[in-house]
Amino acid sequence: MAIDIDEKNLGHGLLGLAIALVEVINEALKTQALKRMESGALNDEECGRLGKALMDLDIAIEEIKEKQGIADSVRKVRDGLDDIVDEVLAKLVNPERWREEVEVGGQSYG
Repeated sequence: MAIDIDEKNLGHGLLGLAIALVEVINEALKTQALKRMESGALNDEECGRLGKALMDLDIAIEEIKEKQGIADSVRKVRDGLDDIVDEVLAKLVNPERWREEVEVGGQSYG
């Protein structure tokens, strides 16, 4: 598995990678914000400010992707990151798969 960065335009590829990582962090922030709102840890004013800040971040990310023409680069990077995460999770859930891959590769650790 590899993350696909546009080699023809390294600047767009790197910016795509950076924005993809910002999107991942943004998703984690949204998850944490939702948990805090549901738990009652935030008052109404704090919920409003947090919601507005997250919406502003979404808008800024989309504007950058549009202005820089990197939506495809970001999507490719996100797809690569998703594939990597899926593979790691599958190995964590099924440790035998990990062991089999290591043994097939000629390296036995067990």
